[in-house]
Amino acid sequence: MNDTYFISAEHMTVGYDGKPLIENIEIGVRRGEILTLIGPNGSGKSTILKSVIKQLRLLAGTVVLDEQDMAGLKERDVAKKLAIVMTDCIRPELMTCWDVAATGRYPYTGRLGILSEEDKRIVDAAMATVRAQDFQDADFSRISDGQRQRILLARAIAQQPEVIVLDEPTSFLDVRHKLELLDILKRMVREQNVAVIVSLHELDLAEKISDRVVCVAHNRIDRCDTPEAVFSGDYIKQLYGIERGTFHAAFGSLEMARVEGEPKVFVIGGGGSGIPVYRFLQRANVPFAAGVIQQNDVEYPVANALAAELVSVPAFAVIDDEAIERAKQQIDLCKAVVTTVEIGETNRANEQLIAYALDKRMDTESLFDAVREGRL
Repeated sequence: MNDTYFISAEHMTVGYDGKPLIENIEIGVRRGEILTLIGPNGSGKSTILKSVIKQLRLLAGTVVLDEQDMAGLKERDVAKKLAIVMTDCIRPELMTCWDVAATGRYPYTGRLGILSEEDKRIVDAAMATVRAQDFQDADFSRISDGQRQRILLARAIAQQPEVIVLDEPTSFLDVRHKLELLDILKRMVREQNVAVIVSLHELDLAEKISDRVVCVAHNRIDRCDTPEAVFSGDYIKQLYGIERGTFHAAFGSLEMARVEGEPKVFVIGGGGSGIPVYRFLQRANVPFAAGVIQQNDVEYPVANALAAELVSVPAFAVIDDEAIERAKQQIDLCKAVVTTVEIGETNRANEQLIAYALDKRMDTESLFDAVREGRL
């Protein structure tokens, strides 16, 4: 492995009860870098992380931490360099949230575990970093899962590590706190030169925060590359075996499978305006057609994924008569037409469709009501 890695797995084999799950693993992370593990449930992401941090015994190979074999290091020495935030939440009795965060200082205290004033200051700063001061005196066993996750991160921060290993740290967090946690990690990486290894289910987050991505599937490391390389083309669809639905690499988002059948509604959209209507019709199990949309339009990937029929033209092309005629043919087959688009120079031809569909036109709210009431 490259000797610039702060922590690395070399020829590592992991598994349970002496039975290999994934063999010959070669991964590593440098200081100032985030390495993210993604892959289907049960693929072995957590097993890899637990093996790296010595919660599971290696079946073969070594884990090197700061140029030293971790197998030969004392736990206190490891704890001064490596902090852990795992999904298996600890369940301490009669400890406040502040007390749990303070356990991050124990690698630095004496045998009696007495915290110095400096230790207490560091714990207070860690609690402030994760915005947990409001419940720092609460019983740790009585707070929500999301709050527990923040306290465990505070404990890791108080440890002042050089590498943090996190297993699904965003699982119990709401949107705001997911973003705050990842922002904290990015700032630690940038400002303190910390190395981070994290497993994530949220592909959109993995794409946004990672420096490199490890893809785990089929009992092997399937790929290790930059987010730009991993989240492109159909690779994610292949990695997860997606058969019903679509993953949009450009947006890091998932779309449900389109509703098949003859379209009942034609949506004249564009510029992102049609996306809420597309998703509403998909949820309502109503097949629809859409157009005319340029392939560089922000809503083209969603329309392409969800519309039973889509009339489009190449990127930056002017909408021509042929595309308009194809759209009119679809309108003839539909019961209703809804217009969401704002007309500009490049899509002005869509005005012809709006005029053509005058007798079938509905505003958005009327369409929603008609669908909900089963009139389409």
